[in-house]
Amino acid sequence: MKTRLFAALAGTAVAMMALAGCAQDAPAPSSTESDVAAANPDITVAGSPIGEIVVNGEGMTAYFFDKDTAGAEASACTGECAANWPAITTESDTPVVDGVTGTVGTITDADGNHQITIDGRPIYTFVKDMAPGDVNGQGMNEVWHVIAPDGTEITTAP
Repeated sequence: MKTRLFAALAGTAVAMMALAGCAQDAPAPSSTESDVAAANPDITVAGSPIGEIVVNGEGMTAYFFDKDTAGAEASACTGECAANWPAITTESDTPVVDGVTGTVGTITDADGNHQITIDGRPIYTFVKDMAPGDVNGQGMNEVWHVIAPDGTEITTAP
């Protein structure tokens, strides 16, 4: 009896191994460029002390400069201004966006960098924002404003 049971179990095991050997492994999921881009947007939306705001890919607050003109070919922030208010740039002329509903595009600076724009206006970060969500530049000199996801300036003080 034990011999028959052992033979039956052994036969079943051999059959299962043979079937397993014939089965095709499903391919491992791969990341597509769009999956990677969605995980690493150039600009996105985050919460802050003044509400939902636009931030760069590292979570740093995005600002508009009132001296920029919508649709202009170049930023009005140069020299010392650009040192304190770095442009938010992207590798291509098609930024990867998550949650921003304003019209997103780019302009090309003198160095060939693609500066991101929202509704035709260049966007920047502020060097004194030390952590994601900081809004230390809000209202500075009455010309710098945090950007809402719809592309409007936020006027609320922090």
